[in-house]
Amino acid sequence: MENFLKKNFKPLLAGIIFLGMYAPTFIWMWDRWFAKDSYYSHGILIPFVSIYLIWQKKDELANVPLRSSPWAIPVLIIGILIHLSSSITRIYFSSGVSMWVVLIGLILYFYGDQVLRKIWFPIFFLVFMLPLPLKAIRDISFTMKTFAAEIATYWLNKIGILAIRDGSWIKMRGAHVIVDDVCSGLRSLISLTALGSIFAYWLPAKLWKRIVLCLSTIPIAIITNVCRVMFLSVVSEVWGPQYAVGFIHDLSGYMIFALAFILLYSVGRLLE
Repeated sequence: MENFLKKNFKPLLAGIIFLGMYAPTFIWMWDRWFAKDSYYSHGILIPFVSIYLIWQKKDELANVPLRSSPWAIPVLIIGILIHLSSSITRIYFSSGVSMWVVLIGLILYFYGDQVLRKIWFPIFFLVFMLPLPLKAIRDISFTMKTFAAEIATYWLNKIGILAIRDGSWIKMRGAHVIVDDVCSGLRSLISLTALGSIFAYWLPAKLWKRIVLCLSTIPIAIITNVCRVMFLSVVSEVWGPQYAVGFIHDLSGYMIFALAFILLYSVGRLLE
């Protein structure tokens, strides 16, 4: 243990300074992760997944020569400047981005670019723990829920249920359904994109196939969310709006995510 501390004293000291410097940013992320109806409830798991992915490469990393990269200092300076400007303006999202940049700079400084190339994906994956700004969440959610309502209305009419769309409302003869932010599909899209990136990383295939797998999360999330909106609309129209809330509403969310997972897995097997 004593030899380990002597050998890694500088990286450990830099890590402590790093954690202290970004303490307000970590608090902000924590609040966003555990907020009511959070879009980033998976955020706390992301660092542990990254650590596990790095641990899987421990044997490869043990044989990599450690050489400080000349790019380390410029990257660190850029990251620190972004953090300082973010601290002054209290923009935590850009501070979170700078945290990621500074981390890359520290890896380049203490371990070198060869190590970074080995662990590029676990470091990139940390991006998924960083919550988007609330304005971006609202804008994307509004677009997605309007689109979901439009597509769901079209298919409801196709299956014989008369429906019209009014904004994010779906109005039928016996019931009205609102596609709110929770049902926009954005939460599923964010979680599924993180999951899809891991699938793509593990996929034993060419790069273009991995990219296709990762991008497939977008249509999968949209399609499955439209299915959920249609399901809740049919339940409301046939059995009554009271049956489309509470347990049924929550259960449909879990079922749709399970369906999305199956579709993503199937796409991966086809590409493989």
